[in-house]
Amino acid sequence: MTIIEDQHGQAGRTANPAGDAASSTPSPGRARWQERFDAAQAKGQVRDADFTTLSGMDVEPVYGPSAAAEAADERMERIGWPGEFPFTRGLHATGYRGRPWTIRQFAGFGNARQTNERYKMILGRGGGGLSVAFDMPTLMGRDSDDPMSLGEVGHCGVAVDTVSDMDILFSDIPLGDVTTSMTISGPAVPIFCMYLVAAERQGVDPGVLNGTLQTDIFKEYIAQKEWLFEPQPHLRLIGDLMEYCASNIPAYKPLSVSGYHIREAGSTAAQELAFTLADGFGYVELGLSRGLDVNTLAPGLSFFFDSHVDFFEEIAKFRAARRIWARWMRDVYGATSEKAQWLRFHTQTAGVSLTAQQPLNNVVRTATEALAAVLGGTNSLHTNALDETLALPTEQSAEVALRTQQVLMEETGVCNVADPLGGSWYVEALTDRIEAEANRIFDRILAMGGSDHSTADLGALAQTVRENVGQQGGQWPMTAGILRGIEDGWFMSEIADAAFHYQLALEQGDKKVVGVNCLTESVSSELDILRVSHEVEREQVRELSERKAGRDAEAARAAVEEMVAVSRTEENMIPAMLAAVRAEATLGEICDALRVEWGAYREPARF
Repeated sequence: MTIIEDQHGQAGRTANPAGDAASSTPSPGRARWQERFDAAQAKGQVRDADFTTLSGMDVEPVYGPSAAAEAADERMERIGWPGEFPFTRGLHATGYRGRPWTIRQFAGFGNARQTNERYKMILGRGGGGLSVAFDMPTLMGRDSDDPMSLGEVGHCGVAVDTVSDMDILFSDIPLGDVTTSMTISGPAVPIFCMYLVAAERQGVDPGVLNGTLQTDIFKEYIAQKEWLFEPQPHLRLIGDLMEYCASNIPAYKPLSVSGYHIREAGSTAAQELAFTLADGFGYVELGLSRGLDVNTLAPGLSFFFDSHVDFFEEIAKFRAARRIWARWMRDVYGATSEKAQWLRFHTQTAGVSLTAQQPLNNVVRTATEALAAVLGGTNSLHTNALDETLALPTEQSAEVALRTQQVLMEETGVCNVADPLGGSWYVEALTDRIEAEANRIFDRILAMGGSDHSTADLGALAQTVRENVGQQGGQWPMTAGILRGIEDGWFMSEIADAAFHYQLALEQGDKKVVGVNCLTESVSSELDILRVSHEVEREQVRELSERKAGRDAEAARAAVEEMVAVSRTEENMIPAMLAAVRAEATLGEICDALRVEWGAYREPARF
């Protein structure tokens, strides 16, 4: 099939493939897109599906300007076509015709057995991947029997103390066949080691695993506050993890750089974008300092964004993110392969937009946010449940959240056309404005790190990067600024200011939230919510005690001591940590040993 423009610049089927006097010649951009699309189709990468409207009208894979309009439009360098640099319109020429986004519902509560049942429900009802939510003690690297864990075990996610919990968590779920995301940063590396050992025990070669580990420690200092150590020890562990995955688990993404928590803390859309991409640049610099090839390193990074309730702002944010990332990867960090220039991202709808008042309205908010993520080109998506502002989701509300994505995917036609809003005057203008604001923030971060260069001269930044490759002690421009901003409390202050101004707008009535500061009358009744019994904590502590009693305690202690000894060298720590996990050392034992070795971190006060 040949695609040409009609008089409106739309891509249409040619009645006469050989061409005739009435046929117009496609523009160079459209011709490039066509070549990519045809190549994907020849490889079987375009789905055999009904790509028509509800009324049966044919819908083409892409729409764009006519040849004459494209040649005259100076924006085309920034916008491009789907599947081509700078990927404003998406990573693939096929859009969702090639592959829809992955439905990846975030879930975890109580103990591993309860969460395993929820995972089976999600997969059985059409979910495409798993995303693990851990409880607060696990997120802080503490065992369930730690005095500081009292009252928190299993309440905001699943409790994982040892590799045996990981075995149960994925019981009857073949890890070699399902992609798994794990949202954890401070103790991410020991949790990852438990995941690898659980795969080994299933008989799965860890080298074939595919999924994502969050690991993003910068955003913990900036927003979420779930760190264990000073920044440098965390970066050492992350660098070891990146090296290990690059060598041993090529499909696995050891870092998911998270803007979600930054936005949930109160940032603006532009701050979320800029802080997140800056963190991503910092991790690229970390990999380069270890001597990793950027074309191997960069595809191991993914991103995690919030989709808030301002529909068009969120779409513009996602489009700007792809464009900025592609340019920096090519022009600053020297990435030459397309995959190394791609920004692949998961999206979660905004938890902070959910309201306890009139909670059924949250279904509408979540659907709107999910649609924005899809029209912005997300690669995978989690939709929040309507009751999450009150408690963990019930099975019914989790099903409604899952069905929200499935209705979008199967009924609305959003998978038919790549970047259907591309070329919209409003969307393109908003994309440009968010990009400009992000560049202003990048310049501030670079200046805090002592760099003399700015986003106006990416070539000069590239020269600085080239001079530092392979030097762990080098002066890396974005990393230096991030660390200084953390040390000075600058990120925290910027987010607090943004949150204050939004709250003021709410209180003054300038911003409206239905059911909260307007239209408050309601006939809604109280929801039945999920309550995690404290018996879960007692049972988890009892099982942990039995596991400790049944293991070779001396072998576990020796393995942890060996891991600490390796931490004092430049040797990669992952093999030693895997040995500790195989010896049934607990998460708390591993993290506490490193706390003693490296010390704890306290953030600076900032008013």
